Order: sequence, then structure tokens, then C-alpha cells
Amino acid sequence: MRLLSVNVGRLRRVPYTNAPSGGTGIDKRPVEGPVRVAAPGPKGVGASGLAGDVVSDTRHHGGNDQAVYAFAREDLDAWERELGRPLANGCFGENLTTLGLDLTHALIGERWRVGREVVLEVTSGRVPCRTFAGHLGESGWIRRFTRKGETGAYLRVITPGGIRAGDPIEVVHRPDHEVTVALQFRAGTTDRSLLPRLLPAGEALHGESLAAAREFVAREGGAVEAGGV
Repeated sequence: MRLLSVNVGRLRRVPYTNAPSGGTGIDKRPVEGPVRVAAPGPKGVGASGLAGDVVSDTRHHGGNDQAVYAFAREDLDAWERELGRPLANGCFGENLTTLGLDLTHALIGERWRVGREVVLEVTSGRVPCRTFAGHLGESGWIRRFTRKGETGAYLRVITPGGIRAGDPIEVVHRPDHEVTVALQFRAGTTDRSLLPRLLPAGEALHGESLAAAREFVAREGGAVEAGGV
């Protein structure tokens, strides 16, 4: 398991975003590194966890629970075959392009050591947005990406430090529950009846996802079920 590339984005003005800046940093490109990674602060205040990376709309992106976004090279390769076009590292807006990690079935709260010092924790899957669709330029992209459900993973920074392409990735902690990125994504998008099943992940969940699960249970009286996908 290793880090193929570290990708950062610069602000670019585009017609397909409603960000206050009128632009986006989604078009991320590999950089040599090392790149400093640290917790950026709460959503709405903090932006990206990577030095030099632009998050243009902090209303919906960035912050501690979405400090770093990872996407697997294997999943990019699958999309290349389906779309019939090359997809470079970083083109899905990911900060980290990984090799050898199953991000779809990573556990919420799972921790990775990247390189010698950085430790990251899985918080959620990525919900596709209008900017992502505009950037890819594929018809029905939000629906297609959602249906496939291989979303990559958002991560929070537990231990800051520097990372660079080629760094090894080691899973150093797996929590004692079965709440996967895939389950969290489905519960938050296509099947909200699954929300009670997220609660065993507790505070490791993205804050908004945890709040949604708690609100659902309070409103519906849903029972917490064990298990994941």
C-alpha cells in the first residue's frame, strides 16, 4: 500500500460553480513534495489540510472532517475503462491517489500512517456535487457516481507532518465495528433508513453524518443495528 501522488489545486474561475469566489480548486495536480499536512480548523473556517491546496467554497468543503481526500488508483482505472478516456492522478479532486487500499470498504475511524509521521483517520465518503460534475463534463455524472458508490474517503489529520509521492501507507488501527465508507455514503444519500447503523462508529464519523444519524433515530425511533456493507 502506497501513495502514488500528492495532489493540490489552484483557484480557477469556471462557469459551473456557485462558490462565492466564482472558482474552484478541484483540478488538482501532482506535486513533488514533501507537502505539509495538518488539521485546518472547523468547517467554514478551515480549508484544506494540505499546504498550498485551494478550497474555494468552505461552506461545503474542507475543515477538519474533510481535511484530506483520498481516491484509489484502482477506482480511477475502472472509471477510465467505463468512460473511455484517460484520468490522471488528482483529476477527481483527490489530494492523495493511493495504490493497494480498498477505500470503499475502509472502516470509519480506521487510521493510516502515511510516510514516517502523518496519521490520518477515515471519516466519510465523498458526495458528488455540481462542481465535480462540471469539472468531469460527463452526462449524468452525479447520478452515475452515486450509483457506483465507490466514493473515495475523506480523512481528518490525527498527526501532522510531511508526505510525498512514494510514501508507504500502513493501516495502524481498525475500530471494532462494521461501519464502512460504503455504508456511510449510502445512508447519507440513497437510503436514509440505514442511518441508525452508523452510530456504532461514534465520534469518528464526519460530524454532519453523526448528527444526521442521531436526528434520524430521535425522530423515527430507529433501532441501532449492527453490521455494515
